[in-house]
Amino acid sequence: MRVCSALRGRALVASLAILVSVTPVHGQAAAPTGAATARDMARALRVLRSSPVMDGHNDLPWRIREDTVRPRDVEAYDLRTRTPGMTDLARLKRGRVGAQFWSVYIPGEPADATYASNGKVTSSPGYARVQLEQIDIARRVIARYPALRWTPTSREVRAAMGSGGVASLLGLEGGHAIENSLETLRMYHELGARYMTLTHNVTLDWADAAQDSARHGGLTAFGREVVREMNRLGMLVDLSHVSPGTMSDALDVTSAPVIFSHSGARALVNHPRNVPDSILARLPRNGGVVMVPFVTVFVSAAVKAHDDSLQSLITSSIRRRGSDSAAVRADIAAWRAAHPRPSATIGDVADQIEHVRRIAGIDHVGLGGDFDGISENVVGLEDVSTYPNLFAELVHRGWSDADLAKLANRNALRVLARAEEASARLRAVRGPSQATIAALDGGVMPAR
Repeated sequence: MRVCSALRGRALVASLAILVSVTPVHGQAAAPTGAATARDMARALRVLRSSPVMDGHNDLPWRIREDTVRPRDVEAYDLRTRTPGMTDLARLKRGRVGAQFWSVYIPGEPADATYASNGKVTSSPGYARVQLEQIDIARRVIARYPALRWTPTSREVRAAMGSGGVASLLGLEGGHAIENSLETLRMYHELGARYMTLTHNVTLDWADAAQDSARHGGLTAFGREVVREMNRLGMLVDLSHVSPGTMSDALDVTSAPVIFSHSGARALVNHPRNVPDSILARLPRNGGVVMVPFVTVFVSAAVKAHDDSLQSLITSSIRRRGSDSAAVRADIAAWRAAHPRPSATIGDVADQIEHVRRIAGIDHVGLGGDFDGISENVVGLEDVSTYPNLFAELVHRGWSDADLAKLANRNALRVLARAEEASARLRAVRGPSQATIAALDGGVMPAR
């Protein structure tokens, strides 16, 4: 799994990351799975013809950067052919994908902005440079293929979907990339970033992350100003990866709807990357949307329990074996042989979606598959061609066409349009914020 894993950034355990990784599964499901029938699939496809999927998170740009044969080579990673990953043009079409937020992710772990594909750390040139490189990769991918349409506004998204294209926007994953600078934030927006995940896995100087220590109790004064400036710009505030305290503070501050670009429901799977019910219950007033992912450990309690047990075994083995890595590997192999890994299912994902609908309401749920950012798949959701399988499952569960359309794209499009409306109001009454972290938090100024 890309850096979604909590293992990375923990020095000793990170050195064993390859031992606990799972084998990627890149097959394609050609028919409904589980209880869904061919009739359910036919109705799902009919809905998706008029309401194609708008997905919140796809890590194709990072996949291209880390490609083991031709890293960073946009031309060599040809989406007109079947790629080694989970995304290409033919599979996007089969999956009825009409709009995609392409993630322009960079690692946020200290000295980790230039993690090589072999897992080794190279000298870091700084977050901003690597972020610009990722934006360059994403923009070049979009420009290369006529089927992908550059659509930085909701109006352009609607037009592209209506003409059969794949509307393409950028989502910036991790506020570490702004390096404590609102000026840098503004330039990312100019380059096309239409959301920013406030943190990735590491707590920042101004915001607590879900999988790191909570140093601030949520957002600092500067963090709240980041949210306000994102509102003014019309950049969606993405609360995936942040702590519940940060979620709550952002909801208190924001004047526009928020998103969770790839997060599930914590009540079903107690993973720190998922959203507590107390936050879900606040979404109707805010207007935001939780975009449910296809990350096995976020959607399956059985997979989460397996991961927790394996992590406990690794910790115990390292404590007992010390620096004897061969013995640790033997312990892991023996444990795995005795404990077959469970699979996450389409039913697990559907349960997540229905829980969000139950607590937050049908207007506040969407999809954020995280394809090409995961190394283990939900069975039946192996790549971007498989979205119809999920819709067939929901048809089988009794979902109406109107509710399926909201899940597919209408909720996400509404949120994007409302963020633009909020931006227009705010720009009419105030200019760019001149605040600094030093002035608001007494913190360190951005690097010069």
